[in-house]
Amino acid sequence: MSERTLHKAVCDYIRLNYPHALFNSDLSGATKLTLGQAVALKSLRSGRGFPDLTIYEPSKTGKYSALFIELKQDGTNLYTKSGHHATPHIKEQSEIIEQLNQRGYYADFGVGLDACIKIIEQYFNIL
Repeated sequence: MSERTLHKAVCDYIRLNYPHALFNSDLSGATKLTLGQAVALKSLRSGRGFPDLTIYEPSKTGKYSALFIELKQDGTNLYTKSGHHATPHIKEQSEIIEQLNQRGYYADFGVGLDACIKIIEQYFNIL
């Protein structure tokens, strides 16, 4: 499943199971942008590596006010065998995820549809 297809599947899952949920999915990382579009997009953000999906709903316990998921295709390795980030871009994404968590949000990588659904379910039902 391509990252674009994964985005669609996750969004469809949220719409079906949590119809009240406000969310936004950013496909810019999975879409070919022209140089001009990439430059314009960069100027509208504080930096690189922001997660692909944001759910603007509080967790059941109220501990978190939003959920951020960086969507990755099934089989994506986040780390090398030696424990380092697999790519510089994954390192950037990991740093942003850590900053979001430090600010009181819940953020994580979701590798494949099943992992993304598990994160969403845990967020709405447990966290």
